[in-house]
Amino acid sequence: MTKRDWSRIDRRGFLTALGAGTVAVSAGTLGALGATPAHAQATAGGGKGPRAFPPGRIGIQLYSIRTVIPELGFARVFEALSDMGYREVEFFGYDQGDAGPITVEEIRRALDDNGLRAVGAHRGIGLWRSNLEEELDNAEILGLRHIGTADPPTGWGGGETVDDYRAAAEEFNFWGAAAAERGITFYQHNHAGEFGFASDDPSRRLYDVFLEHTDPAAVSLQMDIYWAYAGQHRFGGFEPADYVIDNPDRFPLFHVKDGARNPENPDGYDMIEFGAGDIDFRSFFHRLHTHGIRSYRPQWEQDNAHETAVPPHPIDALGNAERSYDAMRELRVGPPGQGRDD
Repeated sequence: MTKRDWSRIDRRGFLTALGAGTVAVSAGTLGALGATPAHAQATAGGGKGPRAFPPGRIGIQLYSIRTVIPELGFARVFEALSDMGYREVEFFGYDQGDAGPITVEEIRRALDDNGLRAVGAHRGIGLWRSNLEEELDNAEILGLRHIGTADPPTGWGGGETVDDYRAAAEEFNFWGAAAAERGITFYQHNHAGEFGFASDDPSRRLYDVFLEHTDPAAVSLQMDIYWAYAGQHRFGGFEPADYVIDNPDRFPLFHVKDGARNPENPDGYDMIEFGAGDIDFRSFFHRLHTHGIRSYRPQWEQDNAHETAVPPHPIDALGNAERSYDAMRELRVGPPGQGRDD
């Protein structure tokens, strides 16, 4: 398949083109369409440092294109993602909705057929409590190296005391030990709230409690960089990169999600496609590189990719996915003062 410009064809045209394999564009099409100044800044100056993300290790959290999967099904979505350049995917579920029933074995074949690896999956805490062995069976079928949850440690609406987080850590240790027996790493994905403080001890940050009481051999962390910066905005007192530098073996995965500064948003940022926002990924990953941390696996995510357009592009989740991949591929690491605003 040749590289396609997903952002310039409507949904009906996309379905036709993907089925027939007839829509092709040159490698310079996206540049010809134009890019926002922020996007151009994020991808420019490529020779200033090593790549932040080796091309063969760039992944996508499929939640970003969740509105597309029921229309096309996993197999066609994987074909599109592989064509864009993605080589790894992270699941949020194994159901393709209106596209019809599918087994985990069939999903694995679709991955293999398109040269993709499944690097992780988010599964709800309720599933880990009730369905641990089947979840791990599915992970093995898919070839997952990592599996975990995007739920807060105590669940949505759960307790926020020190003891609540200690108890949650013990539960995660149990799941992580079961996963480790199968050679799989169990992980938790943060949102902003974990960086808040315990309701019974304002001196204790909940994320610190969780880190302290989870077994490093059983439980890893996937830092969602956007939500970490949102947590910094809301609660202050920490630098997201410091958590990784201080715990270099505990962060195998990252969600690379960009944000445009917005003082009206309580989180401080609005989600936007990668390269069009204001989070300084260049210096974030430079700090990791200077500490010898380079084996992480990045997954692009944009929760609102089906709602957000970056002029001159229309709203189109697959267009966001492709432009974000291109920006990730070009991003170089560099010290403060040599970031995307050079």
